[in-house]
Amino acid sequence: MIKMEQGFLILESGEVFQGQSVQGTAARAGEVVFNTSHSGYEEIATDPSYFQQIILMTQPMQGNYGVSDSFWESRQIWIEGFMALQIQNTPGNSDWLQRLQKNQVPTLCQFDTRALTLRLRNGGTPWGAIVSGQDLTRSKAMAKDLIQQKKNQDLDWAWRVSRQESEIRSGKNPKGPKIAVIDFGCKENILRELQQQASSLVVLSSRASAAQVLDSKADALMLTNGPGNPGDVQKAPATVRALLGKLPIFGICMGHQILGLALGAKTYKLKFGHRGANHPIQDTLLKQIYMTSQNHGYALDEKTLPATVQVTQKNLNDQTVAGIYSQSLNCLGIQFHPESHPGPHESRLLFDFFFSEMIYQRRTQQWS
Repeated sequence: MIKMEQGFLILESGEVFQGQSVQGTAARAGEVVFNTSHSGYEEIATDPSYFQQIILMTQPMQGNYGVSDSFWESRQIWIEGFMALQIQNTPGNSDWLQRLQKNQVPTLCQFDTRALTLRLRNGGTPWGAIVSGQDLTRSKAMAKDLIQQKKNQDLDWAWRVSRQESEIRSGKNPKGPKIAVIDFGCKENILRELQQQASSLVVLSSRASAAQVLDSKADALMLTNGPGNPGDVQKAPATVRALLGKLPIFGICMGHQILGLALGAKTYKLKFGHRGANHPIQDTLLKQIYMTSQNHGYALDEKTLPATVQVTQKNLNDQTVAGIYSQSLNCLGIQFHPESHPGPHESRLLFDFFFSEMIYQRRTQQWS
């Protein structure tokens, strides 16, 4: 078992939530958000889209099925803190707490998570810090300093989690297309899905130029997920704008938002974001309704999309734009995770659409 001590989540507003924290873990600050997934704590923690965020899991029991490196979606844990009503901590199983402790990720449990969820849903997602110790006054002062330090850092979060050097990966289909990937904070399962049907992948940094993409001799372009405000991502919108109509382009989450900016649309911040594995989507492209895994704090403004772009997916919870498609420009953007991990798998058919309808069919039309 892991030794616990008194801990606090302290919001930038001064609000305090008191619970139990792993003893001796350093305090950290981040944007406080909630996730409604019932499972998938390892995939969530290793998703680079959660960079700079403290995660509250609304499902009360976490850590109860142990850990496995096979579930990791990137090279490290990115979250700034992990909170739940109960985190497994018994003589037989404290593996998840041990993993968080090893990576110096602070935790908070045994507190009113419903009250915090309602606070985030009604008041938006503030910055906060998890601090352990007995002295609340000192903890508040520490939290204030940590939050200010984090807010003063570089806002191009995608660049901070992106690969800095290009990477080549082999695909499983020798006759398949070559796919260029711009990495804004890529989950591994996006690359796995692409490798199933591609001959090879060339993975580039978030600040890759259009010339680099074209020089790779790729047949199509994938824009991956990633953290933060799409308006703070440098170079990528101009890069994608220069490639529109030249390559089939598929954007996921941050990639979807960058595609929208390249098309001339605008984005806006959602009140509390969409994070969980149970978000219903109406898809007119595949003519289905399905559940999806989501993790984002921004959305495209439908009113600002050009006439050449269709809204093909809608979030049925709030009617926000969940997908766009332009046949003339051969580009598709999806504001959820068709690669899942965690989450439902129905929407993975969008990868098939990317290859069959956007790459192969367009190539056939060009040859005919």
